[in-house]
Amino acid sequence: MGSEHGHSHGRNKKTLMIAFLITTSYMIVEAVGGFLTNSLALIADAGHMLSDSISLGIGFLAFTIGEKAADQLKTYGYKRFEILAAVFNGVTLVLIAVYIFYEAYHRFADPPDVASTGMLTIAVIGLLINILVAWILMRGGDTKENLNLRAAFLHVLGDLLGSIGAITAALLIMFFGWAWADPLASVIVAVLVLVSGWRVTKEAIHVLMEGTPKNVSIDEVTAAIENIPGVKNIHDLHVWSITSGKNALSGHVVIEEGVSFRDSQLILREIEETLAEQKIGHVTVQLETSEHPHKDSIMCQDDKESGKAEHNHH
Repeated sequence: MGSEHGHSHGRNKKTLMIAFLITTSYMIVEAVGGFLTNSLALIADAGHMLSDSISLGIGFLAFTIGEKAADQLKTYGYKRFEILAAVFNGVTLVLIAVYIFYEAYHRFADPPDVASTGMLTIAVIGLLINILVAWILMRGGDTKENLNLRAAFLHVLGDLLGSIGAITAALLIMFFGWAWADPLASVIVAVLVLVSGWRVTKEAIHVLMEGTPKNVSIDEVTAAIENIPGVKNIHDLHVWSITSGKNALSGHVVIEEGVSFRDSQLILREIEETLAEQKIGHVTVQLETSEHPHKDSIMCQDDKESGKAEHNHH
């Protein structure tokens, strides 16, 4: 499993590097083209591409820093940096969206002239570049499980739609002289940017808050452990993500009376195997008998709560 994780990690990293170089190069072309043709839709798309290239660059950096081995100061290693990178990406996207809304508002009031032929050419090339980058990310990386790579992939998809918006606007300006099509296309891009930014930020913050991973059900985990012969119940259960695709669990498992030490080790091994099937690789379990003092609830109660109860008891 470790080598499989390492293999996908290396692939993800290489994929991000290639995508970063292509996106950054074209982002510069599109930004210059947007200013020269006076098209906000192109500038909006270049802004989105800038966030793409920041996203891909930080993603690459996160993988590189995440490779640093765990040490005495960071016992989990530097894997969480990926999640911090995802938060940064999400917030950047939201800010870019706000800026585009602001610009578009002014352009609706007073639409400037746009060089539509140049705009069309740049937007078409932009679309092809985005399709290429999306294909590279899909083929080479783990866009489903890895939050960082998925953030980058969402950026590129939004970008792809942005290019389609810019192409449509350019055609409307060329054939009908509708100058408002340019700010309208930029607003559509900004909405896409905002949605993907919000989603990535929310998911990354969920990981930082030690939330239960999306692909794990607490009820299923509890049932799976309690179905193991020799196990009475489980309490003080915590499940969280260290980073994308790396889930951890800790809990206290109460075993039946009279279970020998050897059998308790077999139960422990079975718990680990059962949890591996539930996509939880990092497991810390404390085995107890029912004589060991513990609380009845599955979740760990707040210390303040238990302190209050003790105080009332006195």
